Amino acid sequence: MLKLILNKKYNPLFESDARYFIITGGRGSGKSFAVTVFLTLLTMSKNIRVLFTRFTMVSAHLSIIPEFLEKISLLGFDNIFSVNKAEVVNLGNKSDILFRGIKTSAGNQTASLKSLQGISTWVLDEAEELIDEDIFDTIDLSIREKDVQNRIILILNPVTKEHWIYNRFFQDKGVEAGFNGVRDNVCYIHSTYLDNKENLSQSFLERIKTIKHRNFKKYQHKIMGGWLDKAEGVVFENWTFGEFNPDGLQTSCGMDFGFSIDPDSLTEIAIDKSKRKIYLKEHIYQNGLKSNQLAEIILSKVDNKLIIADSAEPRLIADLKHLGVNIKPVKKGTIESGITRMQDYELIVSPESTNIAKELNNYVYADKGSKLYVDNYNHAIDGVRYNVIYHLDNPNAGRYFVQ
Repeated sequence: MLKLILNKKYNPLFESDARYFIITGGRGSGKSFAVTVFLTLLTMSKNIRVLFTRFTMVSAHLSIIPEFLEKISLLGFDNIFSVNKAEVVNLGNKSDILFRGIKTSAGNQTASLKSLQGISTWVLDEAEELIDEDIFDTIDLSIREKDVQNRIILILNPVTKEHWIYNRFFQDKGVEAGFNGVRDNVCYIHSTYLDNKENLSQSFLERIKTIKHRNFKKYQHKIMGGWLDKAEGVVFENWTFGEFNPDGLQTSCGMDFGFSIDPDSLTEIAIDKSKRKIYLKEHIYQNGLKSNQLAEIILSKVDNKLIIADSAEPRLIADLKHLGVNIKPVKKGTIESGITRMQDYELIVSPESTNIAKELNNYVYADKGSKLYVDNYNHAIDGVRYNVIYHLDNPNAGRYFVQ
């Protein structure tokens, strides 16, 4: 067996009895190498079952399993393990590593993951891609094997401070980003390329020098693994906090309906065409409301103000109208055209509208060159977009019209 020398920062993986392990770092920090070695060695013990997940995992045999095969070979364990497209099995003691995606083409498979038997270690790789904290909680609560250490290992490249992982494991616990140590049953491991230079090529190190010189913000985030105040490639750079509707303009509202785990959102909006400003005030951002509950909250918040909503929900709109809500549907046109309208104005967000601010900080281009958008952090934004389309385009011309 080849003796591998791991970065000492990863010693707590082998030594800590914490339940949670938060492993952060930038490019070239050796996170994946250390964790795959640890998991391979972990399965040398009996009665170990590891669930290794990513939010999306189309082909583990092409992306992740080759990493494990490399470590198995480096450790001299080629004859001990059986490997297929979905798992790695220790033939001697039957301990294994299962590879699964949280999201599938049919939706998510959280229910099937939490029903897997005998899991004592759950690894969430690329954890920053998991937006829904409730999914994390569901799987977390299913890891409860007796007589063996239960571990939840999150591996991530830090993103924005709006992410639930930052809020839950750093901000709420008073832990500084980059901390190494144990706090409240959470083991924190942060490493950078500086901890792994002996394993990196000279060309890679030269590339890092160039990035540091040309774009220090990118260096701090991508290379050093720092958390961002807002995401890269955000769609809306044109916003700030400020007083809502200081000139007493007439207001109306935009609404987006929740689906499944998404929230219903209601935003009050004032459009100042002369100053080219759009004022936004959040009233509703909540899951699980029935029609009568939603109507009651709407009427208590905005009374009889006009609400512009998504035309894709005619039955819900009819129910709300019946319950006294002044609501109209609008045909949306393309997402790009509505967003372009919003980008032409300065967006002023009232200080209490925290969910709108969160969305504006995190709604990003999937591919800026082709104007594609990531379908996350856009519930309130969609409602605003419907309202802006209604008010800034002639409602009886072109692709936008009120039904």
